[in-house]
Amino acid sequence: MIKVWDYKKEYEFLRNDILKAVDDVFKGGILIFGPKLEEFEEKFSKYIGVKYGIGVGNCTDALYIALRALKIGKGHEVITVSNTAVPTVTAIVNAGASAKFVDINEYSLIDVKKIEKAITKKTKAIMPVHLFGQSCEMNKIIELAKKYNLKVVEDCAQGLWGNDHRGVVTGTSGDISTWSFENSKQLTSGDGGMASTNDENLAQKLRQIGG
Repeated sequence: MIKVWDYKKEYEFLRNDILKAVDDVFKGGILIFGPKLEEFEEKFSKYIGVKYGIGVGNCTDALYIALRALKIGKGHEVITVSNTAVPTVTAIVNAGASAKFVDINEYSLIDVKKIEKAITKKTKAIMPVHLFGQSCEMNKIIELAKKYNLKVVEDCAQGLWGNDHRGVVTGTSGDISTWSFENSKQLTSGDGGMASTNDENLAQKLRQIGG
């Protein structure tokens, strides 16, 4: 077996900090939610450049909660790509909507030139998937979303934090963006996820549904 990533060297380097953080949590008596989560939500949001971050169980949950918060469900279509992990599509299906697939470009990202032809009266959202650290062409996607009054949910599970594409930072231009802390991601807690937004009302809905 060829190991793609081995956490052991990093663990040895950060071991004391990790054990102290775990010990602080156990001593505090709050294992979920609470001040540690709030602190992380605030720091994460500030780092990527949005106003609100809501911690959830994983990115799959974040995608589903995002769709629920945007009132997307039965009878609606969400435009996305099949070149993604299963959770992108299962979140759409679990919300009651249908996935409308468009092809990808040479970078394995959604081909923005093919989105407009896929839009129908049932289309309510576009879900671009940032993949392999590459960012989708969000300027054009947001332009189309405004033209057709569509919502945008960015799947940033494999997006790079702070990554910039033509002046747009990944996860900062959609209505809601979703993030993963699964063990193959840049920052991992073993699992976990985040939904982020600049909209205060959406942030409240995300907390109500996700909490």
